Amino acid sequence: MSVAKMNALPAKNWTLIVAGLLLAAGPVGCATPEARPDARLSPLSPRVLALVDANRTYPDWRSFPRSGPTPLSAVDVAAEVADLNAAAGTAAAEVAGITWTLDDPEGFARQVSEAVADVPVSALSLQTRDEIEAFAQGLRDRGRAPPPIPRR
Repeated sequence: MSVAKMNALPAKNWTLIVAGLLLAAGPVGCATPEARPDARLSPLSPRVLALVDANRTYPDWRSFPRSGPTPLSAVDVAAEVADLNAAAGTAAAEVAGITWTLDDPEGFARQVSEAVADVPVSALSLQTRDEIEAFAQGLRDRGRAPPPIPRR
């Protein structure tokens, strides 16, 4: 079979496919849709048209609320600043009433050491850094892929 005949065969097939599609689309394109009843003749249409006409201008920008909070007036800001200053003065007075002296620093350090010693320590917390690193390295080693299987 020659090359020209081999190339002609797909072209002939495509021609037949396109012709078949055009023949099938012809009757479909000429079909008329079913007659629909006129929407203006439905029983609800006067009510729907009246609602549409009444609300034709809605929504208006006046109908939407403003986005974000309304800005405060200068009087409101001054009142809030005065409240904050009064609260700061009260907090400063309370701090001034605290005695901040440490008479026995060694005794305080001893109390802290005793409190820390009374707390039980878990076994994991007693491990050294080297033990933790060895454990982590063991996990990394276990996570490595096995060597490939030889094909021959």
